[in-house]
Amino acid sequence: MGIFSSIKEKLFGKAEEQKPVETITADAVKPATADMAATPSVGKDAVVTPAESRPATPSQPVDVAAILDAAVAKNGQKLDWRRSIVDMMKALGMDASLQERKELADELGYTGDKSDSASMNIWLHKALMKALADNGGKVPADLLD
Repeated sequence: MGIFSSIKEKLFGKAEEQKPVETITADAVKPATADMAATPSVGKDAVVTPAESRPATPSQPVDVAAILDAAVAKNGQKLDWRRSIVDMMKALGMDASLQERKELADELGYTGDKSDSASMNIWLHKALMKALADNGGKVPADLLD
């Protein structure tokens, strides 16, 4: 698994944990009869969302800012994830070493000089925000410039 996949999993996985789960017990659904005339019925213990009220997409956009703000608060350090790729990675409990950032840069298609870590970090932050937005993340507009 790559660095970007790990970041995405940490952010999007936290969003999935917050969503209610639809459950239906095995004995809650009666099988259809052989002639298919009967429709399945649902028992009283099942939680079902009508198809009309379900979102058309499998999941709603993940609020990246809210999740990262909560991660920073939980971390206890003063981290500025909105401007620093290092702080963002630290907020998510990841290794923010130069080697890890170089690997992330490779994954995201950085073509600049990786020995100029300041320029690479700025590019990485912007590219990561765009990649998260492209993959279902709700990213503040000012971070997508």
